[in-house]
Amino acid sequence: MPLIKKGIPYLNGTVKASGMSMEAPAENFILAFATRSDFGYAFDMSGRYVVIMAGGRGERFWPQSRLKRPKHLLPIVGDSPMLSQTVARLHGLVPPERVFVITNAEQREAVLESCPALLPEKVIGEPEGRDTAAAVGLAALLVQEEAGDAAFALLPADHVIEDGEGFRSVLGSAFEVAEGSGNLVTIGIKPTFPSTAYGYLCRGKDIEEADGRPVSQVDSFVEKPNFHKAEEYLHAGNYFWNAGMFVWRPSVILSSIREHAPSISCGLDELRERWKSHGQLEEAMSFVYPSLDRISIDFAVMEKAEGVVMLESAFDWDDVGEWPAIARHYPSDQEGNVFKGSGVGVDSIGNLAFSEDGHCIALLGVKDLIVVQSGDATLVCHKEHAQQVKDLARLVSEAHPELG
Repeated sequence: MPLIKKGIPYLNGTVKASGMSMEAPAENFILAFATRSDFGYAFDMSGRYVVIMAGGRGERFWPQSRLKRPKHLLPIVGDSPMLSQTVARLHGLVPPERVFVITNAEQREAVLESCPALLPEKVIGEPEGRDTAAAVGLAALLVQEEAGDAAFALLPADHVIEDGEGFRSVLGSAFEVAEGSGNLVTIGIKPTFPSTAYGYLCRGKDIEEADGRPVSQVDSFVEKPNFHKAEEYLHAGNYFWNAGMFVWRPSVILSSIREHAPSISCGLDELRERWKSHGQLEEAMSFVYPSLDRISIDFAVMEKAEGVVMLESAFDWDDVGEWPAIARHYPSDQEGNVFKGSGVGVDSIGNLAFSEDGHCIALLGVKDLIVVQSGDATLVCHKEHAQQVKDLARLVSEAHPELG
């Protein structure tokens, strides 16, 4: 539904027009522009933005991934850090000066070192992680402060996408939808196997087209299912993997946060006011962040919001969410073993061995193991327990903080 019909207010109930020195009540501003047939909404659309979420620890990739060297700063797949690949993929979609990265304070310098193309002032370090709802609200404030209600894409930092052109094309269509409506737009990935590691989107009826692509209503967000349910979703044909990629305008997502997560909205109001009055975003975040609810944007907003629509991806995608996913991107030997780094296998089947600095991993008579050597720690586990590596990493970190 178009924003102008809903009358969604700016964060503080006013709208600041780009290039204008005045603030006016949102409803007045909307009326003043209601006759502009070229836009149909009352906000600055001078440029599109991307905000990359890069604050995770990547604990499922322990021991290679650590707090100060997380998954998105490592070449898990390919020859460059995952974040660098994500930034490079944006070439031709948005210029570097319109790319924000939200990370945590401990990783900020490492982010800048791994991605020299990023502008330092656009790399924001959260004082502590409060999950994605807080980060999404911060992202909206950043774009809003710089460009009014320009649409922005929210993207994870660590996905593998080989078809950059297809990715940019679909994102361009998603931008068009977000710019022309009051919808929350997401990208659905057509499942290729019954995954229990991903959440799902249930696609409803088609409501419009963008660049010839169907834009469909999202009937529901579904949490990670068991295997039986995942098989049902695969065969149903109208369930898609939730890739965590979104496009929306700041006013739209902030209004949804206000409606469905009022506590976080109040915190964002305070953050914005402190930022404006003191002129220091870092100081404002340090004061406000500890009080923000720790909750994901899916739980806080997306599962409850109306007006959520999706476009189907037309590109390859892998979130590479756990060690076994690595095997999809590297060649295997005749027995299905994948070695990244130095290694050899005898009478061994279906193993993944990952090593650094010339360290050789030798496998004898084992099957379906994950063996990862990284500096001062080594992981050995069965592939069936890959999703539990995150829990193991936390236990190791508690017992040996230097390994976390």
